[in-house]
Amino acid sequence: MSPVDDGLVSNPTTNPRFSDVLDAALARRTVLVGGVAAAAATFLGGASVAHAGAPGRRRELLGFTGIPVSSADAVVVPEGYTAKVLISWGDPISDGPAFLPDAGNSAEDQARQWGMHNDAVWFFPLTEGGKAYNGRGRVRRGLLVQNHEYTDDVLLFTDGTADWDAEKTAKSQAAHGVSVIELRLRDGAWTVERPSPFARRVTASTPIEIAGPAAGDPLLQTSADKTGTTVLGTINNCAFGHTPWNTYLACEENFNGYFNKTGEPTELEDRYGIGEAGYLWYTTDTRFSADEEPNEPHRFGWVTEIDPFDPDSTPVKRTALGRIKHEGSWVVETTRGRVVVYSGDDQTNEYIYRYVSDRPWKEALRRKEHPLDHGVLYAGRFNEDGTGEWLALTHDDPALQAAGFTSQADVLIRARQAADVLGATKMDRPEWIDVDTETGFVYCTLTNNSGRGVEDGPPVDAANPRPANVYGHIIRWQYRDDYDEPTFRWEIFALAGDPGDPADGSTIVGDKYGSPDGIYVSPQGRLWIQTDVSSSTVNAGAYEGFGNNQMLAADPDTRETRRFLVGPNGCEVTGVVVTPDERTMFVGIQHPGEAPEGELDPANPGQFSTWPDGGTSRPRSSTVVVTKDDGGEIGS
Repeated sequence: MSPVDDGLVSNPTTNPRFSDVLDAALARRTVLVGGVAAAAATFLGGASVAHAGAPGRRRELLGFTGIPVSSADAVVVPEGYTAKVLISWGDPISDGPAFLPDAGNSAEDQARQWGMHNDAVWFFPLTEGGKAYNGRGRVRRGLLVQNHEYTDDVLLFTDGTADWDAEKTAKSQAAHGVSVIELRLRDGAWTVERPSPFARRVTASTPIEIAGPAAGDPLLQTSADKTGTTVLGTINNCAFGHTPWNTYLACEENFNGYFNKTGEPTELEDRYGIGEAGYLWYTTDTRFSADEEPNEPHRFGWVTEIDPFDPDSTPVKRTALGRIKHEGSWVVETTRGRVVVYSGDDQTNEYIYRYVSDRPWKEALRRKEHPLDHGVLYAGRFNEDGTGEWLALTHDDPALQAAGFTSQADVLIRARQAADVLGATKMDRPEWIDVDTETGFVYCTLTNNSGRGVEDGPPVDAANPRPANVYGHIIRWQYRDDYDEPTFRWEIFALAGDPGDPADGSTIVGDKYGSPDGIYVSPQGRLWIQTDVSSSTVNAGAYEGFGNNQMLAADPDTRETRRFLVGPNGCEVTGVVVTPDERTMFVGIQHPGEAPEGELDPANPGQFSTWPDGGTSRPRSSTVVVTKDDGGEIGS
């Protein structure tokens, strides 16, 4: 996540908090401290709700020995594994210029280099002929697509933010967005193919089409775009999604921190956190001044679709998926071919959303109707009895009409407020979502909410012995038969914390962790969990003894969890994907060396970390390749 607006809460409603729902649900089961794990294990009450009746797995998923916590300025993996840096911020994506160690590269250079602070990542296999992988033979070539969430502008420039000018704005914008690189497996090692016809940067200045029900709405029109159908750039791309038709979905999260508003914010601006900007772009680029361009912020907070196989294609913002702080847009296909897209709105007390296409995606494409432009957006309600329902955010709902929503475009642009009206459940910062297609479980990480038991938060009781939800938790839900059903049943997969300390109330079976963020179900069913403990909290306070941020593997059936990777100082471990044979894993290491408090000193950029280059170098966000020394399956 971006540090621009940590701690922001802009939900004024009295909708139920998920913590209140959980309190009541567990209390009804008369769960005492120490018995929460047993309650979680039986939460579905034995109901047969697995997708299409899929059985549980029988094979052993965790074959490695979990590693200890670490505070080393290094990437640490288990014995028998190797982690190597594949690409770092500033490296050329194709035939661009090399990174200058003093950060002296220009904006033009940066637009041809790997962006800053890489996040979610996906691997698209290629055949040797350069086509999308057909599922036959070993993969030796592919496209790696990765988001670049935000920039540390003190680190991005030799002299930090001093004497800010248009060139600095342009370079910061060029370090945002998405990168596409081509990889090849040569002599047992993955390397970046340079030059490559597929290599591409999508930045905060790239022309992007606006499509779907909100396209052309007056709220999306600006002085530079009277039609409301074209926007420059995508920003603060955190988690992601990928489609069955082989495109990549980049998700705009904390977009509000880029726009500066000096006057009193409107109700809509306030609900999305528009106020004082965390970036200086607005000083040289007036579209980021909400005073001068009040509609420009409405053009962000969307999901942007990118075709990685066509570097000349125009990315498209798909407005039918709603305008929120999108923490991902995970796509799953129903048995009838419709696509379901899940998104968390990553802010305290916000909601979980689901989109369902009107038609099977193949039929829609045949009709020249894009599957992500024609469908229904829903917000989730999680009930005390372990059931849940999806609330359709459609303009024909009398409650939304009575609340003043004028059109479906209005509903989508103000998706948070529409969900407010219908009574969606407030969640503890919904983060990544992924689906285990073998069991039908949908997993969602809830990073934390330190307001629990504090101020107006829910009370502490025997079912939730922690005075504040500083560790977060993971929930999961299932449907009776298919992913597009209107109702579901949910349970807690794990309450994070230290299972060895009863005061934490953790239900983890295995190694401790907190602030779960990234989550990924590998093809063989391993559940990979990545953490995002803030730099000010790493190994301190409630997190003392937890070490640096980490990645763990869990068996979804037994819930056993083992620590697999620990990152360098100050980093977030975020973004993970394996090749189809699971013999190679790509993992994102974001913002190593981030200052625990305040900003870095531009004269001493390596004060807290010099990873990955070492010496006295400035730290660089990077993607690493993890392999098993015997060539086997990762995690086995």
